[in-house]
Amino acid sequence: IFSIVVFGSIVNECYVNKDSQHPELLCIFNENESACSYGIAVGVIAFFGCIFFLVVDLNFQQISSVKDRKRAVLLDLGFSGFLAFLWFVAFCFLANQWQRTTLTRGFSQGADAARAAITFSFFSIIIWVVLALRALQRYRLGTDMSLFATEQFGTDPSTSYPGYPGGSGVESTETYQSPPFTETLEPNPKGYQVPAY
Repeated sequence: IFSIVVFGSIVNECYVNKDSQHPELLCIFNENESACSYGIAVGVIAFFGCIFFLVVDLNFQQISSVKDRKRAVLLDLGFSGFLAFLWFVAFCFLANQWQRTTLTRGFSQGADAARAAITFSFFSIIIWVVLALRALQRYRLGTDMSLFATEQFGTDPSTSYPGYPGGSGVESTETYQSPPFTETLEPNPKGYQVPAY
């Protein structure tokens, strides 16, 4: 949402006429086209990145390969850190150019939009740092989880699973599996007749 506010406000209201004698549209940030272009570019990249990682998060449980999950988390971590850096640069660049801007009558129209772009680029830094920390936490959790450990049991079908560990932390040697199909069944139980077809 913050990225929409940043690039939307720049596109809609930060290109203005300096005065009635200059009909061309100028960027409100010190008449520096690079400032407006950079703010729009970072906003659009962040918007599409958010959509992509929202889809990845929604489908994360369906990713069966541990390597693919690890790649997805590392991609999220890298992208979040990269976007936090880009937003920091955007905030500094836009704030610097806004500070140098001489407000004429034409430029005062887009002043609120310029301030909104600067403010929301600052908030975006915080959001993307939090997202990077969340991705880092998710990565650390994934490397520590026993779910990703590959503890192999014997392939022989007659072997049983080990017993539940006792309270002392030492695994017991008891097994809790009885042999399957040990009951002997009568061929025709009482009261049941095999239908003739």
